[in-house]
Amino acid sequence: MSEIKEISETFNTILDEVRNYIVGRDVVVKRLFEAILVGGHVLIEGVPGTAKTYVAKAFASALSLDFKRVQLTPDLLPSDIIGVLMYNQKKASFEFRKGPIFTNILLADELNRTPPKTQAALLEGMQEGQVTIAGVTHKLPQPFMVIATENPVESEGVYPLPEAELDRFLYRVITPYPTTEEEVEVLRKKLKYGEVLDIEPVINALELGKMIKAVSNVKVKDSVMEYIIKLIRATRENPSVLLGASTRAAVHVFYASRAHAVVSEGRDYVIPDDVIDVFPDVINHRLILRPEVIIGSYSKEPLWTFKTLMSVVKGVIESVPVPR
Repeated sequence: MSEIKEISETFNTILDEVRNYIVGRDVVVKRLFEAILVGGHVLIEGVPGTAKTYVAKAFASALSLDFKRVQLTPDLLPSDIIGVLMYNQKKASFEFRKGPIFTNILLADELNRTPPKTQAALLEGMQEGQVTIAGVTHKLPQPFMVIATENPVESEGVYPLPEAELDRFLYRVITPYPTTEEEVEVLRKKLKYGEVLDIEPVINALELGKMIKAVSNVKVKDSVMEYIIKLIRATRENPSVLLGASTRAAVHVFYASRAHAVVSEGRDYVIPDDVIDVFPDVINHRLILRPEVIIGSYSKEPLWTFKTLMSVVKGVIESVPVPR
């Protein structure tokens, strides 16, 4: 139990370190830490200039992990991500040159700006922790995590992410505009630090590995597991939903609930409140609403579709009795 509490305390230290440079992104940092503890990946969505890339770099620095960034563009090829076979004339043989995916944390910046073929280059690595080149499998470093960013308001020069790819992200986290007070604080920090991001490492890969193992032993009662399944099935039966959540979504809620119990509460067991907390961020990118629901809620506000979706998710949670 002391090991579990230590994880929660470590997260608070990481959060404090990130707060030295970044304002108003506590939820994003929390979701990133929860995700890496259970081998998950995170999609950060928000309009340009809301610190998506900045917070990913700060998080990786706080964990002292190898970090690489790929700026995704329409002309990017799959080999630009996973690597390529190059012919070595001296050895008269082909050699594999690793791409940026061979790292602990890969930032796939503006994922929806690259074609589906290049997006798909990430799928094997995200699901199985490996990539295959010319029939040869190459294991990725562990831990391995993809943090992808996406701009939700542009419609030209972008490629919508297919449902199969979205389903592989543990969380989709939205980064809204900061409040007035937060924006003033951003300027204060820029006055003090400029664009420097000098994050002090809090833990290393070895310590993180021990934490990942501890989270895998968090207990979940049958009643809580049944509650998760009832929530998932309720998304499929909701009249506003065209396509509900998959079984993988149930597994991800299960994993995320364990991480939340540890990170937020320092508990080694899951309760329904953990499920309720993580459910919206695990589910919001997996549901497809009926067209009439989207049209009927139309607004000129940039995030109106997301707010409509979240109101449906809230209704799903309210429709399922919470186990005692």
